[in-house]
Amino acid sequence: MRTVVFDLDGTLADTSADLIAAANACFAARGLGRPLDPVADALIAFHGGRAMLRAGYGRLGHPQAETLTEADYRALLDHYEGAICVETRLYPGAAEAVEALRSAGFATAICTNKPEGLARALVSALGIADLFGALIGADTLPTRKPDPAPYLAAVAGVGGAPARSFLLGDTVTDRDTARAVGVPCALVTFGPEGRGIERLAPEALLEAYADLPALAEKLLG
Repeated sequence: MRTVVFDLDGTLADTSADLIAAANACFAARGLGRPLDPVADALIAFHGGRAMLRAGYGRLGHPQAETLTEADYRALLDHYEGAICVETRLYPGAAEAVEALRSAGFATAICTNKPEGLARALVSALGIADLFGALIGADTLPTRKPDPAPYLAAVAGVGGAPARSFLLGDTVTDRDTARAVGVPCALVTFGPEGRGIERLAPEALLEAYADLPALAEKLLG
């Protein structure tokens, strides 16, 4: 079974605005305003909750930035869970491309560093839960990307074989994960880095979801 493993945030869906809003809610609760911008700081959002908190407290010049980052992480997840799909949108053509892959005989799975419960809530809210045979989150296993174990679990979950799979993502974490597993990596160019993501030298770039079925055939034959 040929398998395509997808990252979630920044790959299937633009979640940046809702993630930034959750981080800003933590700063606002401490009377520190809303230092993160949903557009300018989108790339930070795709690196996770702690990255957003560190960036905000660092920007504020707070002397206890790291302590507050850890203290607020749970609150950030709670804020996010309560408003997980307000501004979040699938990238154009994403659902249709996944459906086309499945029709062509590919298995599809998600491997994300978003906590599994939040990831499942999000794909359900987006109406795409049934398009993926497996979902592995940050806390599904003891390790997370770029450790190879979550990726391998995602492939195994759909009955695939790593040698007949590739990872579609949007960050250096995804690139490093693919290298750790020894599989091809395709990175999207429609995230906040645009074609700048080419600097990571992936095996392929995806400029639009309409191109994904042909790209999958090229990478996996």
